[in-house]
Amino acid sequence: MKVHTVLAGYFKLDGGAMHGVVPKSMWQKVNPADDDNMCSWAMRCLLIEHEDRVILVDNGMGDKQDEKFFSHFHPHGDDTIEKSIAQYGYKPEDITDVFLTHLHFDHCGGSVKRDGDRLVTSFPNATYWSNKAHWDWALTPNPREKASFLKENIVPIEESGQLKYIDVAEGEEWLPGIRIHYVNGHTEQMMLLQIAYKDRTLLYCADLIPSAAHISMPWVMAYDMRPLNTLSEKDNHLNKAVEGNWVLIFEHDKNIECATLKKDDRGRIRLDKTFNLNEL
Repeated sequence: MKVHTVLAGYFKLDGGAMHGVVPKSMWQKVNPADDDNMCSWAMRCLLIEHEDRVILVDNGMGDKQDEKFFSHFHPHGDDTIEKSIAQYGYKPEDITDVFLTHLHFDHCGGSVKRDGDRLVTSFPNATYWSNKAHWDWALTPNPREKASFLKENIVPIEESGQLKYIDVAEGEEWLPGIRIHYVNGHTEQMMLLQIAYKDRTLLYCADLIPSAAHISMPWVMAYDMRPLNTLSEKDNHLNKAVEGNWVLIFEHDKNIECATLKKDDRGRIRLDKTFNLNEL
C-alpha cells in the first residue's frame, strides 16, 4: 500500500465559525484572519494505492458552482484534485474508489462536474462510498446544516449507479489495513479512516480534528451539530493516538499536514512532532 496526500486547493471560512467558543485573541495567533475575519484552509485529500485499487478520499469543493457561491468561500491557489493525482501518474478515469468521509460541499464537491448542461460524475470508473445513515441525513438536512449539503453534489452520484454504502461496523476493516470509525459530533455518521502504513497507524481526521489547533479540547467548530459529542469523540481518538503513537493527518490545516501527539506534565494532549506524510 502507498498513501499520499493530495491537495484540492485552498478556501476561506469565517474564523469565528471554525474556532467556535475560542476567543479571537487566541485563534488569531494560530491562523490570522483577513479584514473580513476569514481564514485560509486546505482541502487535503488522500490518494491510496491499495493492491489493484486507486482510492481517492474526499475531493474538495470542485469547480462547478457559480461565481456567487465561490465569492463566499474564496477558493485560491493553483492546486486542483486533477493536478494533484496527476503527480502520481493518475487521471480521473484511473480512480477505482472515491471514499467520502461526509457530504459537506468542501469534501465532496469535486465528485461531480458539469458536462455541458449535464451534471456527471468526475471519476467515471469509480465506486463512490458513503454510508446509508449519512446519505439519508444529507438528502433531508436540518435547517442549520442545509447550506453545506448541496443536492448537485450528491444526487448525480446516486443517479449514476456508482454509489455503494459502507457496511462495516465501528472499528472494523473495510479493506485489509484500513479501518472505519464513525463519529457523530460534526454531522451524522461521518467516517474517519485508520490506516496501517509503514509500521505506523495513520488517522485521517476529516472534520473531527480539522487542524492541529483543534487538538485542544475547547476548540470545537461552530459548524458541529453536536459539540458535546465532538468533545467525547476527540477525547477518545486523541488518547488512542497518544497511546499508540498514531500519525494524525489534518484535512484543513494549511500549514501542518501530519503530527504525532504527547501529554504535557498536566496530562493535556499537545502536539509533539509535525511533518509531511512523505517523510515517513
